[in-house]
Amino acid sequence: MPTICTTVISSFRQDVEGHWIANLACGHSQHVRNRPPWEQRPWVTSEAGRAEKIGTQIDCPRCEMPVLPPDAREYKRTATFTEATIPSGLLRDHRTKDGTWARIVVEAGRLRYGIEPPRRTFVLTPEYPGIAPPMILHQVDPLGAVSFHVEFLRIEP
Repeated sequence: MPTICTTVISSFRQDVEGHWIANLACGHSQHVRNRPPWEQRPWVTSEAGRAEKIGTQIDCPRCEMPVLPPDAREYKRTATFTEATIPSGLLRDHRTKDGTWARIVVEAGRLRYGIEPPRRTFVLTPEYPGIAPPMILHQVDPLGAVSFHVEFLRIEP
């Protein structure tokens, strides 16, 4: 079972639809909604409730996304794919070659991204790209209409 980063809530903001987003000390953010019976967070509906949650711990699944080495540089980029043009090889387990990292950049829509080991699944958006380390199994799956491209990176001497 993968370890999930535990961090604290540092502040709140609203998205364009008025949903509340917690800004986290780790640098990530996540929606915090009250949608019973799936998500029960009645405290998010009031200013006082949100203020009480500043500094409280929360899990951050985004901390599990691999991170590119700071010296990785792009050397190639694919064309833009859509849900209708994704090459079949990207829809099943595949891997980059040794020494090659990949950044999956969603231009519009959402893309499910699976990586292993251990098995982890993320939803990629224009604000949240996916990272594939060298030689690690991964695949994508469109979540409706989507457009994205893949950037290939390596560490240059």
